[in-house]
Amino acid sequence: MEGSNQLPSSASSQDEKCTLSQGYAIFQGDKTLRYSGPDLPKDIWHHILSLMPLRDAARAACVSRGFLCSWRCRPNLIFTKETLSLEQNRKHRVRKGDKTCAFASRVDHILKNHSGIGVKRLELSICDFCGIKVSSIDRWLQIAITPGIEEIILLLPSNYMEMYNFPLSLLFDGRGSSIQYLDLMYCTLRPTVGLGCLRSMAKLCLSDVCIMDDELVSLLSKSFALEELELRYCSEIICLMIPCLERLKCLTVFECINLQMIKSNAPNITTFSFYGDPIELSLGESSQVKELDMSCSDVPNFICYSITKLPYIVPNLISLTLSSVNEGINTPTVAAKFLHLQRLEICLEADKAMPPEYDYLSLVSFLEASPVLETFILSVYQYDMKHDSVSEEALHMREMPEHKHSNLKNVMILGFCSAKSMVELACHVLKNTTSLKSITLDTVYDCYDVDKIGRCYTTSAREIGECKPLTRQMILEAERGSMAIERYILGKVPSTVELTVRGPCVHCHDIRRAKTRF
Repeated sequence: MEGSNQLPSSASSQDEKCTLSQGYAIFQGDKTLRYSGPDLPKDIWHHILSLMPLRDAARAACVSRGFLCSWRCRPNLIFTKETLSLEQNRKHRVRKGDKTCAFASRVDHILKNHSGIGVKRLELSICDFCGIKVSSIDRWLQIAITPGIEEIILLLPSNYMEMYNFPLSLLFDGRGSSIQYLDLMYCTLRPTVGLGCLRSMAKLCLSDVCIMDDELVSLLSKSFALEELELRYCSEIICLMIPCLERLKCLTVFECINLQMIKSNAPNITTFSFYGDPIELSLGESSQVKELDMSCSDVPNFICYSITKLPYIVPNLISLTLSSVNEGINTPTVAAKFLHLQRLEICLEADKAMPPEYDYLSLVSFLEASPVLETFILSVYQYDMKHDSVSEEALHMREMPEHKHSNLKNVMILGFCSAKSMVELACHVLKNTTSLKSITLDTVYDCYDVDKIGRCYTTSAREIGECKPLTRQMILEAERGSMAIERYILGKVPSTVELTVRGPCVHCHDIRRAKTRF
């Protein structure tokens, strides 16, 4: 089987004598060995083979007629370059055209020998094969989409977005009534009015899909079981209108560049992720959103916008993550409150450098606006450092004694620098937070450190060399940040508070090899 384009279509004459209860034959040279496996019901054997990877299941079908029957009724059809053994081999380079032909040939062979019965999941990932014919994709879907199917994942190359129209007609006649998950990438979707074939669909993901406002409304209006909706790079959508879907809980909208408004009548959305330019947002008079993740990469001063607008739009937030590029205006003090907010994460990133006059201490306004806040994470990443480092002449630190944070327990500042206002922010937290349990000051913001567990030298889970590369200037600033912590902060940490200080990686951030710029 290894390296062969042909997967089993029939059992050999010797294998025909082997049933599931009789076991299977193993051939070693001229000898034939027989193994009597346990006498199990057919449905259990079918289930065992369904859990095996595609290639292993195909091999098993070569040694037993019973296994062959299971192969022909395999419920999970996952066609990727990995499952079809088309990974790039460094020793044997294969031309793209040959790999495309091999992919199409293997999928054709498998589906021609599949009974079409019992398919639960179909994943067709053609991202790396631009030469697949549209007629072949239609034929494969026609065979695999049968009554009872629950998941359809179709991932096409980018040039198919306007070229391939997903055949919704395949979902009629009861074949779409069992679908729970539909994931499409790089295609066109043109639902018709009154489409009611997806009444069991719980999750819908559309990425780089051509679908217009009214067409999406038509699709959603009949998807009464929908719980998760994810839209990525769908450029035809201008106004996203979400009907009254009572089960919808999670909404993700990512870089839909022409989107101007989101208006939702779904009463129970609790998790909302939005990435793009600021838009008109209406989530209902009493929004139930508890977790919000927002990023506006092309609009400056988004943090300032958020503290003035979001308390009115999403008043019941428990967790809030905000990402801003090129923040230049200090965060204002506002009367509005996030009355239920327990976790706040603010990510500041600058194309070049944060303005030297930017006041990190102004972020205390967010802490003040969140009376029950327990966790605060600040991440700062900048390519250049333009601020003035805190110095002996600047020993006088500003204090804001009127701002007390009685519930704050855990604080992390990633990308801690030597800017005076950054040092003042850390000192303020230590002095005005009576319930504080831990504070982490990391002089490097490592976006690869997703779990915030440390550099590669502090955990066996990561290999050496995986830390984010730093310029020489960044490493020098990290050292200045460490000196500022030691000089101005260390002595102010109460005995009841656990302080963690992290610096550059001793393996990855060697200043002798660091570049001046990337």
